[in-house]
Amino acid sequence: MKKYLKKKAHQKRQCEEILCAGFGGQGIMFMGKLLAEAALYDGKNVTWMPSYGAEVRGGTAHSMIKISDDYIANPVVMRPSICVAMNYPSLVKYENQVSEGGLLIANKSLIEKGPKRKDIDMLTLPLTDIASRLGNVKAANMVALGVLVKRRRAVSRSSLLEALKETMKNKEDLLALNKKAFEAGYGMVRS
Repeated sequence: MKKYLKKKAHQKRQCEEILCAGFGGQGIMFMGKLLAEAALYDGKNVTWMPSYGAEVRGGTAHSMIKISDDYIANPVVMRPSICVAMNYPSLVKYENQVSEGGLLIANKSLIEKGPKRKDIDMLTLPLTDIASRLGNVKAANMVALGVLVKRRRAVSRSSLLEALKETMKNKEDLLALNKKAFEAGYGMVRS
């Protein structure tokens, strides 16, 4: 047992703590669920903890995801390494919680004032506008996932698409739209 623990202590542990936040109805829970399922396809340990606001649709919602090569003792995300803010109230609430060097993806379509921090990687993109051009504003969450996967590779692209395909069984129109939105986000970011 000591030999095993010693070996594990010298290995670099990789854990992404992800927080997705926005209004109810923006697909925040769906984002978290897809990331969690994709992480499982990648053979990672994962936790997913959704949180709905009092009003659900239109109220605030956030989803906490931890993805790790090692065991995860606590599912709560306190200092996310990645944060997706789909609206301004979410940006205000969570911007200062992002860990130094972390990634903040902000939906410029619904956020007039951009993030202020200088010690994090920030991408401010018109996620809702892009989804609207693709045919449905509700696909903005998939545009955000494309950006996240390309920029940080928390999960593999193939695993996320496989999880999407599994989740959207018998919903070919929705699958096509969501895949198109994911690819739009993935294609607009340099790794």
